[in-house]
Amino acid sequence: MNNNILIVEDDISVSEMIQNYLEKEGYKVVTALEGEEGMQKFQNDTFDLIILDIMMPKLDGIEVMKQIRRDSSVPILIVSAKDTDVEKVLGLELGADDYIAKPFSMIELSARVKSALRRATSYSETKKEEQVINHKDLTIDINNFSVQKHGKEIKLTSKEFDILKLFLKHPNNVFTKAQIYTTVWGNDYFGDENVINVHIRRLREKIEDNPAEPHYIMTIWGIGYKLGE
Repeated sequence: MNNNILIVEDDISVSEMIQNYLEKEGYKVVTALEGEEGMQKFQNDTFDLIILDIMMPKLDGIEVMKQIRRDSSVPILIVSAKDTDVEKVLGLELGADDYIAKPFSMIELSARVKSALRRATSYSETKKEEQVINHKDLTIDINNFSVQKHGKEIKLTSKEFDILKLFLKHPNNVFTKAQIYTTVWGNDYFGDENVINVHIRRLREKIEDNPAEPHYIMTIWGIGYKLGE
């Protein structure tokens, strides 16, 4: 497996528990007990995934995530005791790929880790896919993972890109939130609609002329979403 994972978590017992479990599953794991140490290790190595706590001394997880997102799209999984909609939305808005609240089972954490890594790894395995998809003023290049509107590049996170690709590759389908989560995250749906809501809203803010009146990703009330005609 050999994926390199950075855990930034100030609770030593939690950090060690995650590290021991993931190492038994074949991952290479590096740990940091506070945000500044986490940033130093991030800058000195290459990681495939970051597991990040929110509440930490000196430099908290929100600031760490802001700094990472300035230069990297590495998948970030938030792990935090703050299991509130505000915390989830804030984390996802800043660029986290997923969120898991303490206490959690290691089986669920492992599933989310595998999902994030699988989606990131799949970027290098799309040579056989249709290279370019055009829809209205959007152009998505599957191989280069780029999106343009009117010829101008739009920066998307990995999850936003995968959601948009899902709609563009299946233009006639209506997707429920559970179907989007299962397809894009690769996990069973945990019933957390907020994760999907935030990603859809953030994607709309980037691709729509007016996110309040979307034309690319339409809401089908009571069902889910579909690509606008």
